[in-house]
Amino acid sequence: ASCRSATRKPIMPALLGSALLLGGCTHAAAVWVGTPAASARGVRAAPRMATEVTFGDESRAALLAGIDAVANAVKVTIGPKGRNVVLERSFGVPEVVNDGVTIARDIELEDARANVGAKLIVEVASKSDQKAGDGTTTSCVLTQALVGEGLKLVASGANPIALQRGLQKASKLLAAEVKKLAKPVDSDDEIKNIAVIATNSEAMGRTIATCFQRVGANGATMVEDGQTLTDEIDFTEGMEIDRGFVSPYFVKNQETQLCELENPRVLVTDRKIGNMQEIVPLLEGLVSSKEPLLIIAEDVTGEALSSLVLNKMRGVLDVCAIKPPSFGDRRKSYLEDIAIVTGATFVTEQLGLTLESVTEEMLGKAARVAVSKERTTMIATGNHADEVGERIKVIRAEAELTDSQFDKEKAEERIAKLGGAIGRIKVGAATETELKDKKLRYEDAINAVRGAIVEGMVPGGGACLAYVTRFADEARAAIPDPDERVAVDVLVAAMGAPVMQIADNAGLLGALVREKVADHDWGYGFNAKTLQYEDLLKAGVCDPASVTTWALENAASITGSMLTTEALVYDPERDPMEDEANFEPEVTTGMRSDVEDYMW
Repeated sequence: ASCRSATRKPIMPALLGSALLLGGCTHAAAVWVGTPAASARGVRAAPRMATEVTFGDESRAALLAGIDAVANAVKVTIGPKGRNVVLERSFGVPEVVNDGVTIARDIELEDARANVGAKLIVEVASKSDQKAGDGTTTSCVLTQALVGEGLKLVASGANPIALQRGLQKASKLLAAEVKKLAKPVDSDDEIKNIAVIATNSEAMGRTIATCFQRVGANGATMVEDGQTLTDEIDFTEGMEIDRGFVSPYFVKNQETQLCELENPRVLVTDRKIGNMQEIVPLLEGLVSSKEPLLIIAEDVTGEALSSLVLNKMRGVLDVCAIKPPSFGDRRKSYLEDIAIVTGATFVTEQLGLTLESVTEEMLGKAARVAVSKERTTMIATGNHADEVGERIKVIRAEAELTDSQFDKEKAEERIAKLGGAIGRIKVGAATETELKDKKLRYEDAINAVRGAIVEGMVPGGGACLAYVTRFADEARAAIPDPDERVAVDVLVAAMGAPVMQIADNAGLLGALVREKVADHDWGYGFNAKTLQYEDLLKAGVCDPASVTTWALENAASITGSMLTTEALVYDPERDPMEDEANFEPEVTTGMRSDVEDYMW
């Protein structure tokens, strides 16, 4: 190509690589996207995909079909007599799961219009999972019932905008009543009961209760793959840092490959230590007092590292150096956490502190430190419990202000490390399918227990929602607009759906069970496991209040948006070139005239 032709504007180029200078003309190495043979006549532009639009009842009916498809697949799992759902995988073995949000996310409908409705109910389940960690199936059942009742009113001439506002107001009022009725979680038995209901397994519930009993409210409970056929629990006491020693020469015990320090002083800094002269005055004081030293620094290199190792091996100073955990901005936060736990001063240039200015008073102290190749466990002295408590409050406040799920998880991780204990549930199973199902159950149950500890517990089995329907008159009185007030009736009718579905899954008539449950005292309900009507709180059938309230509010939110839909714009996802009648082969210059006979 000449310089002139190279400057002609191509159609849809994707430039890769750098410019090359050939014969005084700059050419860009390019990969061309489009027809492989581009003649002087140019390349025909690809046909534009057109969207389609439906209106009114037709659009709402299509959305309802998608919501029903997802909800019908999910609701078979609710309750102790609920069944499982098998999810096909393009690779690997199929998954047999009982988790509502996992099932909902896997559903992709062939009808593009119905698929939009399916994605709406997936959003409900995902929000409940994100906020409460459990209750995703209840959210789907509630949404299906609310949309069904709401569409009946809209079809009869009700104002959908007023219905949306009324649903939002009524759901918040009834959710507030649930929070008032919630009972605080005071005992290990109550934690076990919540975990048993969430996992639908007595053994798994006991495992979770044991874990929470050991690690406490601020501790962390994590779920991992085990190597055996049975579930195991592994506990780590104290603050755990996922970093090991910077040099294996710090190891004292060759059999266990550990460096153990008793009552060490702790230096916490974000500086790199490469010059030994920077810390010599500090080390001289520790040598005279015979105190061990743990150095947590950005890095320890060069003569500083070799000098520390030499002093360690000669028995002059018992020392070990590690790098701080995490990366970037979070590394500084972790260093501040460690400084508060040990009572150390965080040595950083941002505070105007240098390594030469560090004194023994600026060092922290730990009761015991064990450093391995990849992990450091630090047991605090307990002298700074008040400061640690304040730090946990600050981190919790930061977590509430952020919208990032990743930042919230990291905040919970920091709180767990500061809290002082970590429990690992190692899930055992005979097959990979069983392992994945058990992990999902454990994760849901752990989230449910955490929610119950924070906001309290309510009767399970759908009894709480059925009981709260008696506050309908108070909700109507709080909504002055008569058009909005109709939404209370929609909400009350839908709130019995969970208990009806639990009864249906147990083989009973759901409508009859709902009528019996709604008129009784707080706590009374239907125990689908024993098929008895009893006090569910005493029987151990209980749910976290947060699961119930978030399910109610999320379902009402999506339903309000759905009812106000008057037009649906969607992509039919059909490529015109796939249609045989529309196919037009590209005949290029220089090819044989019978080329069409050889094209597909």
